[in-house]
Order: sequence, then structure tokens, then C-alpha cells
Amino acid sequence: MEKRRLGRLNHQSTVAIFGACALGNVTQDEADRAVELCLKYGINHFDAARSYGEAEVRLKPWMPRIRHQIFLATKTGERSAEGARRELEESLERLGVDSVDLIQLHAVTNFDELDQVTRPGGALEAVIRAKEEGLARAIGITGHGHLAPRVHLEALRRFPFDTVLTPLNFVLEADDQYRKDYEALVAEVKRQDVGLMTIKAIARGPRWPEGTQPAYNTWYQPFDTAGEIQDAVSYVLTHPEITGFATACDVHLLPLVLEAASRYRPLTASEAEAMRQRADQYASPFVGM
Repeated sequence: MEKRRLGRLNHQSTVAIFGACALGNVTQDEADRAVELCLKYGINHFDAARSYGEAEVRLKPWMPRIRHQIFLATKTGERSAEGARRELEESLERLGVDSVDLIQLHAVTNFDELDQVTRPGGALEAVIRAKEEGLARAIGITGHGHLAPRVHLEALRRFPFDTVLTPLNFVLEADDQYRKDYEALVAEVKRQDVGLMTIKAIARGPRWPEGTQPAYNTWYQPFDTAGEIQDAVSYVLTHPEITGFATACDVHLLPLVLEAASRYRPLTASEAEAMRQRADQYASPFVGM
């Protein structure tokens, strides 16, 4: 599995980052098989969150064995300093660790939410203090939605976040405005030497139609064949500024996604353009949000 530098943190992260949200509502046995598969592929970056169901609890039995060999990230979706501190402490307890490598302000999707977390008494204050106390090595920000790159650019102007986790796939980048916003974010990421990661690499459409039974635990409709996943993963990883992408929130998709990441080769400019040209067959995962 290829590794890339996570910005100024200098961690060499595998290009596939284990999205531990996949463990949110599975049994411990299912979780163990997923973690074992990640280790088989050499995955060294695990991304969890207090809001991901039982994900942190499922990872806890593995920490004594693997904590020294992985970059461990978690997130808080709270907007106040008090709430963020409480969630971080809960995450540490649930994971069974004394500290994490990265604490991220989660799902900051618009400017109102950015104002909430960066104002006096906001969540940013709590994670800064946690870093000072050694509970977290670094501070990041994540977000969903079509405004995410624009919001994250403004976030980097307000505070030197160590990492950004923002959406990217060929469907999103086929949109001219989204591409311009993303490129502006990339320019600032490079200027500050921020670690850039992405989500929604294999999204093919928005939320499951009302009244249908979702085929997977992802809240969006994902690509689910080997060829489609290979193309989608290769498209994202062809962007050299991206350290890696978070795997989808479903253990059943994990084998195909990890295999695609291990087989990745850069797309040519014409191949990438051909994918964007067929983007109108699909839809952004954020339609209707």
C-alpha cells in the first residue's frame, strides 16, 4: 500500500485510511475481521469519531496490540468547548488510550457552524487545550456538503489546522464551482503544509430513496463493483495533494476498497477527463442536504 506524507505532521499515512464508522453497528467478531483485513493491507491510519456508534468500543480491544503502529484520529461534533472536551474524554475512555494523534472538529459544513466552533467558548478552544495537555498531537477539521472546500479554506484563514478532511470524487469535481473551490483550498493547503485527506471517494449518488432498504450502511449510495471502485479510488488518488481517502462506512465494501487502493495507478489526464464527462450519469452524495 502506497504511503504519503500527512502535511507538516510528517506521518507517512497509507493512501487508504480506515474509516472506522464501518464498525458503528457491527458485532465484535465482524469488527475484528475488518481490523485484521486492514492490518493485512498494511493500513496505518485509523479514523474514528465519538458519534460513530460503537466504533471506538470495537477498536478498544485492539489498542494494546496496534496503538504503537497506527496514526489514530477521532472527532467531536460538538460546537461548544464544554461539549467538545466531554466528547474527547469519552473517546479516550472508549478507545482505551491516553491520547490520540489527531482530534478533528467534525462535520463543519457551513459558515454558521464554522463561526460556532471558532468563536470564544467554541469547540476549537477545547481541542487547543487538549493539544497543550498532550491528549491530542494535532488538530483537524472535517466537513460534508458542496460548501465544504470553501468553508475549510476560511477555516485555515482563521486557525492553522494541521489537517483537513474534505469531500472529493469525479462527480463533485465535474462541477465547475466545486472544482474552483477545491483548487483554492488546495493552494492554501500547500502554502501552510496542511495534511489533506478526502471522503466520499466511491459515492455514486445521494441518500437512499425513501422507502427502500439500503444495501449498505453508507448514508449515500456507493459504487459497489470492483471496476467502479477501482476507477473511483484511482481518480481521487491521482491528485498528488491528497494524502489519502477514508474508506466507506460499510465492512462489506472494505475488501473491494482496500484492494483498489493497493492496485492504484495514476490516471492519465484524458482518463480523468473521461470520468468527469460521464459524471452526469450519477449525482453528488449531497443532493438534498
